[in-house]
Amino acid sequence: MPQDLPRTLGALRESGHELRGVKDEIRANLITALREGRDPWPGIVGFGQTVLPQLERALIAGHDVVLLGERGQGKTRLLRALSGLLDEWTPVIDGSELGEHPYAPITPASRRRAAELGDDLPVAWRHRDERYTEKLATPDTAVADLIGDVDPVKVAEGRSLGDPETIHFGLVPRAHRGIVAINELPDLAERIQVALLNVMEERDIQVRGYTLRLPLDVLLVASANPEDYTNRGRIITPLKDRFGAEVRTHYPLELADEIALVEQEAELVAAVPRHLLEIVARFTRSLRESSAVDQGSGVSARFAVAAAETVAAAALRRAAITGEERAVARPIDLESVPSVLRGKLEFASGEEGREEEHLTHLLRRATAGTARARLRGIDLTPLAEAVAQTPVRTGERVPAIEVVAALPAVEALTEVARRLGASGTEEPGPMASAAELALELLFLTRRLAKDESDDNTVSYS
Repeated sequence: MPQDLPRTLGALRESGHELRGVKDEIRANLITALREGRDPWPGIVGFGQTVLPQLERALIAGHDVVLLGERGQGKTRLLRALSGLLDEWTPVIDGSELGEHPYAPITPASRRRAAELGDDLPVAWRHRDERYTEKLATPDTAVADLIGDVDPVKVAEGRSLGDPETIHFGLVPRAHRGIVAINELPDLAERIQVALLNVMEERDIQVRGYTLRLPLDVLLVASANPEDYTNRGRIITPLKDRFGAEVRTHYPLELADEIALVEQEAELVAAVPRHLLEIVARFTRSLRESSAVDQGSGVSARFAVAAAETVAAAALRRAAITGEERAVARPIDLESVPSVLRGKLEFASGEEGREEEHLTHLLRRATAGTARARLRGIDLTPLAEAVAQTPVRTGERVPAIEVVAALPAVEALTEVARRLGASGTEEPGPMASAAELALELLFLTRRLAKDESDDNTVSYS
């Protein structure tokens, strides 16, 4: 925190500070970023031409927003990015329960302190990250959690039930001058959703039969899954009407965005060449088009991230077994994905028992599609003829150096290495990974014999 920030109300006024509402603050900072050509949404991938323009219009209009989309489309990530549009530091009354602005106290206690202390009212500063509040809606959420309830301890101290100072404030009032995000809003019981109506329209709260007039300054945002497939609940019509904007999200539309998302989110314990990440991305996209998968439940972007992490883990495990110094993922490591991740998908009825078969088939298609796209124009005939004479053995127990040593000396492999970023290095891992992709393409497209032995090795011949 900067040390030269004003610490009293009088010093704050002398500094020329002006009070802005949360929505005005977000609007001004968003407009400034757009005018300066800065990205207001760091880390958000694939929404640039679709979701973000709609969200920006809603924020500029000052609307509360609900994001509607299937699981794993980045709704929560997008909601959390909203805090970046707040001022980095904002003044609050030091010690105030609701983080009130020194110019505009709203609780009786803060108003009393402001009247007594005048310009000596102490000022503290709150960072933008502290002004974002998130709640996952669950069936056991109560009105007291969101709005508040009478505090029996304060009543026991002698205050009357009608005294506003007997209230223990809930999550929404405590987010005063900030952003409240409710994830999976339809999961809130309808009677709980009703409690939000006054907050969103009149900006006051009602607790235990009496109304406390609090001019709350909050931006309320929420996420929800499409009503056409969820049976868990719905957003009640009056509350839905209170949201000024409903913005639909989606999975990445472009392959490049899918790859970028995996690169950004995956925590990889070994090096995974980009062509393998492309295979994972193509695999995920093909699952979203498969009739064997329940598309109502969606195929989360987290599936692709988990798949990439599984491939990296398989490479590191192989390196530990074979004694390789550096673990570099190879196409052979993709074989671990179907069995490990099939539980993350919901399959269509009638597909019981065939889940892994479908996944393996689509993974091979994704591998062939990536190989064709990356190696288009390279004549692999000499490579096919060479391995027909001298098979190349690979597998999870075969180190990269043995794969590379067994490769035939054909010019096509030099171009394959260049295309897949494996040239210019003496490490065997990248070259083994690139060569395996070319061999896999030959196997998948030309039906070369593939002999599998008990030690999980594969011979391309």
